[in-house]
Formats: sequence, structure tokens, C-alpha cells
Amino acid sequence: MGLITYEHEVICSIPPAKLFKAFILDGDHLIPKVLPEAFKSIKIIEGDGGVGSIKLITFGEGSQYKSAKHRVDEIDEANHVYKYSIIEGDVLGEDLESISYVIKIEASADGGSVFKTVSHYHTKHDAHGITEEKIKEGKEKAKALFKAVEAHLHAHPDAY
Repeated sequence: MGLITYEHEVICSIPPAKLFKAFILDGDHLIPKVLPEAFKSIKIIEGDGGVGSIKLITFGEGSQYKSAKHRVDEIDEANHVYKYSIIEGDVLGEDLESISYVIKIEASADGGSVFKTVSHYHTKHDAHGITEEKIKEGKEKAKALFKAVEAHLHAHPDAY
């Protein structure tokens, strides 16, 4: 089993606490609302939403995937850190055992945020099909999701 790690940052004009509350704590409701073509639903199927909970993500008509199971590994609201893993689903394909993510939202000098993600792709074998192009495509999709949430928060400034 191998490991591929990459980091990604997105700059945002929303303050960290508000962004964490919307994107992380209420993401199950907000994300399908702002990107229904990509996410049909996100539902807790085991647990209470806290650490150890399992969520079923059902992707929308615009996605190449059907579903994924997401395990909550850590929620640190005070430091704006969220850790989770994709543990099952067609997003893993033939090459991946799981994908682990660490999200940290830090304050930027202008009152906004820096949304930092570290992704760990746990491969089933060394001869895998995870290419730079696939990673770049994933980063672009993640950035689009993030920017959709940011736009929603700007359009609804009293939310969260």
C-alpha cells in the first residue's frame, strides 16, 4: 500500500469562524443546497454527526460518481480543524483504499480566511492510476465547491 499526499490552499474573504460553521458544521445541509448538480444529499447514517460518525454522500446528476461514505475523524471548532476520511464508494475506484483529509481554516491579514487542505490518498498498490492530472482535476472541483459556498455566504450575509 502506498501513500500520495498533496496540499491545497484557497483564499477566502469570509472570516474563519463563520466559514467553519457554514462549510464544516452545517455542510451536510449547505453543500447540496449550493451545488445540487454535484451533491444530491449528505446524510448521517451512523452516529450523531460528531467524531466517529459515518455520512453517506449521494452525488448529483452532474457527477461522475454515485456515492461515498465519509467518516468524521476529528472536529476542533476552537482551532477550525476538521479531519475526515472517505472509506467507501465508487470515488475510490480500483486504486484507492481510502482518502484522508485535514482541513484547517486560518485567519488571513485582511479579515478573511485561508482554507488549507492536506489530502492523503492511501493506494492499494504501488502501480496505481493516480496521476498529477487527476489530482489537479480534484483540486479544481474542490475549489469550485469552496467558491460556491463563499458566494452563498456573500449573498446571505446574515446566515451563520
